[in-house]
Amino acid sequence: MTRVAPPPATSAESERPDAPAAFAALLTERGQQLLERVREVTPAEELAVATRLRREHPPALVAAALGQARLRQRAVAKFGDRAAAMYFTPDGLEQATRTAVADWRARRLARAGARRVADLCCGIGGDALALAEAGLTVLAVDRSPLTRAVAEANAAALGLADRIEVREAAVEDVALDDFDTVFVDPARRGGRGRVFDPAAYSPPLSWAVRTAARMPNAALKIAPGVPHEAIPAEAEAEWVSHRGEVKEAVLWFGGDAAPGTRRATLLPGGHSLTGTPEPAPVGAPGRCLYEPDGAVIRAGLVGEVAEAIDGRLVDASIAYLTTDAPAPTPYATGYEITDVLPFHLKRLRALLRERGVGTLTVKKRGSAISPEELLRRVRPSGPNAATVFLTRVAGAPTMILGRPL
Repeated sequence: MTRVAPPPATSAESERPDAPAAFAALLTERGQQLLERVREVTPAEELAVATRLRREHPPALVAAALGQARLRQRAVAKFGDRAAAMYFTPDGLEQATRTAVADWRARRLARAGARRVADLCCGIGGDALALAEAGLTVLAVDRSPLTRAVAEANAAALGLADRIEVREAAVEDVALDDFDTVFVDPARRGGRGRVFDPAAYSPPLSWAVRTAARMPNAALKIAPGVPHEAIPAEAEAEWVSHRGEVKEAVLWFGGDAAPGTRRATLLPGGHSLTGTPEPAPVGAPGRCLYEPDGAVIRAGLVGEVAEAIDGRLVDASIAYLTTDAPAPTPYATGYEITDVLPFHLKRLRALLRERGVGTLTVKKRGSAISPEELLRRVRPSGPNAATVFLTRVAGAPTMILGRPL
C-alpha cells in the first residue's frame, strides 16, 4: 500500500498537545455551565468577562469556553440555529461544508443507493451529520485527536451518535470492504495557506480518485477553482453555489454519475444544469444583459444557458450574455440595458449626475479598474440606483448600464 505522508501541522490547536484535554473539559458539567454563561458574550466584552470568570474557573477552561462561544457565533452563517449546540475548531469551521450544501450532497448519495458511507477526512463532522440525517450509516475518519473528539461531540449533540462512528486514523489505513460509498474531503490548506494543486491535497486527489474507483458510489470534494484538465474522464464534475456564491466542486463516481459531464447546481433552489462545455455565439448587446451564476461559469456551461435563452456573448472571452428580449432563467441574473458606452470615467460621472444616481452597483469582468476605485472617482450622489458593468464588447473596453429585470 502506498502511504501518503501527512502535511505539517498548521493550525494553532494542532500545535498544542493540551488541546484535546481542554476540549474534553468543555464537555463536563462544569464546562457546559460555563459555555452557557458565555454564549452571548461579544468580542468587545471578552476581556472583562474572562477576567471575572478566571476568579471562579481555571484560566484554560475560561479560554476554551470563550473561544468556543466565538466560533459558534461565526458558525451560524454555515450551520444556522444548530450552531449553538455544536462544537468547532478554527480550521474545522473554516473548512466545513455549510449545511445546505452538505444536505444536498447527502440526499443525492442516498438516492443513488448509498447505505454505508466512509467519510474520510471528516473534520468537525458537518458532512457526516448530513449523511446520517439522510438515513446513511457513517464511519467518520480524521487523524487529528482534537478533530475526532469534536466530530464525536457533534454527533452526540445532534442525537446522531447511533448512526455515526468516529475514528481517529490515517484515511489510507481504513479498510473499506464493509462500505458501499466513500466521501473524501482532502485537506486543501498547508503551511503557506490554501493549496490549489490537486496533487498537493492531503491526501492527494490521485489517491482519492483511485479509492473512488473501487467503490459503487463515491463523491470527492475539491476546490471550485480546480483546472478542468485535472478532472478524470470517469467522473461527473459538479459545481455548487449557495445564494450566488460558489462554494465547492464535487467529483461523482458510480451511482447516478454521468462520466464526462459537467453540472452546475444552485442552492437553495436546487436548480441543476448539466451538459458539456460548448462555445456560445458572440454578438452586439441587445435589450437585456444576463450574468450567469458562478457555478455555471466554473462548470463551463455558459453555452448551455445561451442556447436556452436564445442569447449570445457580448465578447468571446467574457461570461456576460445578451438577448433581444427578456428570457427568465434560474441560471443567470437579468438586467435591462439602458446604455452601452465606451469606457470613459468622466462621461460616466456626468451621466450618473444627470440621472441622480447615488446607489451604483459595480460589476466587472475583463476590466482593470476595481469597483472601489471607480466609486471613488465617479462619486455617485442622488436618490436613484443603477448597475454598471465594466467589461469588453468585441474586445473594446465598455461600460454597460442597466437595472435589474
